[in-house]
Amino acid sequence: AVVSTQSAHYGRERIQILFEHIVDMLELFTIFGKGGIVLFCFQGACTQLVLSTTAINEAIKNILIQGASSNSHVHKNLSVQLKQDNEFELVFAVAVQKMLQLSYLDKLLDEIHLEFRDRYKNELRDGTLWLNGCDFDSDFRGILTKIENQNRIQKAAPRAMKQFTESKKFEKTATANKAMFEQDKSVASTAARLASSVISTVSGSEKPAPTTPAAQPAEMSEIEIARANMKKKMAGGRKGKKPAEPKEKVPKKKGKEARHWDMGGKSTEGIDFSSPAPDSTTNGHDTRQWGEEGAKLKGCMSGDLSGFEGHQSDEEEEDVKGGTNNANTGMFSFLKNINLSTQQTITSEYLEPVLDKLKEHLTSKNVASEISEQLCSSLESSLVGKSYSTFTGLSATAKSALSESLTKILSPKRRVNVLRDVMDAKSKGRPYVITFCGVNGVGKSTNLAKVCFWLLDNGYRVLVVGGDTFRAGAVEQLRTHVTRLSVLYPNEQVQLYERGYGKDPAGLAYEAIKYARERRYDVVLVDTAGRMQDNEPLMRALSKLVALNKPDLTLFVGEALVGNEAVDQLVKFNQSLIDNSHSAEAGTKSVIDGILLTKFDCIDDKVGAAISMTYITGQPIVFVGTGQQYPDLKSLNVKSVVSALLR
Repeated sequence: AVVSTQSAHYGRERIQILFEHIVDMLELFTIFGKGGIVLFCFQGACTQLVLSTTAINEAIKNILIQGASSNSHVHKNLSVQLKQDNEFELVFAVAVQKMLQLSYLDKLLDEIHLEFRDRYKNELRDGTLWLNGCDFDSDFRGILTKIENQNRIQKAAPRAMKQFTESKKFEKTATANKAMFEQDKSVASTAARLASSVISTVSGSEKPAPTTPAAQPAEMSEIEIARANMKKKMAGGRKGKKPAEPKEKVPKKKGKEARHWDMGGKSTEGIDFSSPAPDSTTNGHDTRQWGEEGAKLKGCMSGDLSGFEGHQSDEEEEDVKGGTNNANTGMFSFLKNINLSTQQTITSEYLEPVLDKLKEHLTSKNVASEISEQLCSSLESSLVGKSYSTFTGLSATAKSALSESLTKILSPKRRVNVLRDVMDAKSKGRPYVITFCGVNGVGKSTNLAKVCFWLLDNGYRVLVVGGDTFRAGAVEQLRTHVTRLSVLYPNEQVQLYERGYGKDPAGLAYEAIKYARERRYDVVLVDTAGRMQDNEPLMRALSKLVALNKPDLTLFVGEALVGNEAVDQLVKFNQSLIDNSHSAEAGTKSVIDGILLTKFDCIDDKVGAAISMTYITGQPIVFVGTGQQYPDLKSLNVKSVVSALLR
């Protein structure tokens, strides 16, 4: 009895020591409602209680309020993971040290979630739990100890090699093969019926057709189908060949003739631009004619830019006017295959076909595949656990949830008001600097000229910097734009600062900003050379330009025509600026501040690049290029883009 008592005492001490070891791994675990009422709180090691609560508050802001797709959030040296219960509006949160990397946190959250729901299900429904509280401490300790023991045993056991049949790839392959088999089977059945009808037609005069339906085979083998095709060819060959028609004589093609120029090739005055042009022409273009045309555009862009309405959904406008619900048509029409009874809770199994179709739809709209998956995960977490009485309710709520998520992504966390910032910089006696960067051929110089026209139309003096000292013709392109704009806005309202080719762009921009400060220019627009995101030397040169001159606004110019490539470009451009900022002054950080999306009028409703670029950086789309004329510059209409994505 003494031995058994000592053994039991030793066992209890060992369990107590083990639990204290487990508790040391957790900083804080809490259960609270989405209204803010805390139902349960467990403090583990909690060496930094203030930091733990701050980390959970940051996770709530990032995941619940701002709608981030990931359920985890890192704050300083703590990692916070959340799990939502949409049926009872509960949130389960756990905070641990980031360096621990505990593998059982998901399982712990699931087990606590199920146990808490099952135990207090009735109290949650009638609302008494919010008033009386709960005693969940012992249950929590038991579940935590059990999961840690299972994790320790699993780590100690030898790891068996995973079979291919157990992998997700096999499941996808098996599903695809099954679908292909069913499709091939239906095609073979159709071919057999067609071959049977051909045989009966060909041999109708020799053999009478069977009178009983049982005499006709339902399906034919491949050999029988081949025989039927052979009989068909032989029957067609007996009819005889048609006499060959005489071929028409085609006249022989004449040889290459020498080209005769209008001026006989002796005069080059019409194509020689090396000498200075007369006052009334620029590179052979009549500026007086442009002045007459441009005068009609002057004053049309005063004030803030208007939103681009090119992708507004006509179906939604009709629904609003007619008061009808269009939830069962369009992208969400595939939800009609889901059968939901009255007040049935939505589970992951119900949403799986929905999310697969949604992911495919977003990818077809040029949304990057990785971001499509994250959006679908966010939608799943917001819908699982909710109840719907009819199919229409599910469709409308799914569409509303996705629309809300897309609107949150496209709505900027901070608004970039260029006109206000220019006015503020002018009051401080310095120019407002904007740098344009991006890959080759996206339209940086053209859209820089549009921004320049907009600023001139609002009464600001602009200095354009020819920072593209690499591409042949880049400086001449900017000179043409500046000359045309000077006709509309004389008296040095706009000027080009350039030093030719082969110069250091960072030093050139530095001199231009100094020149603009001395001449009291309000805005400096810095053009840069196009570069691919994998060209490390050119990316370092761009980082040097941004780090040295510290522009007020660094705009990434990207095409609206790309999908996954947009993410790769933007991530690497942004990362290059961040890496270089470590060598800059303390406290400074160079990043992409905004996005200028070009060729937005060429994509119809494939507006996924806007979602991809905004999601990956969290920075707003400041401008949208919608054409080739100077006034073709708009701001992003979030409602129009979301409508195009959901169409």
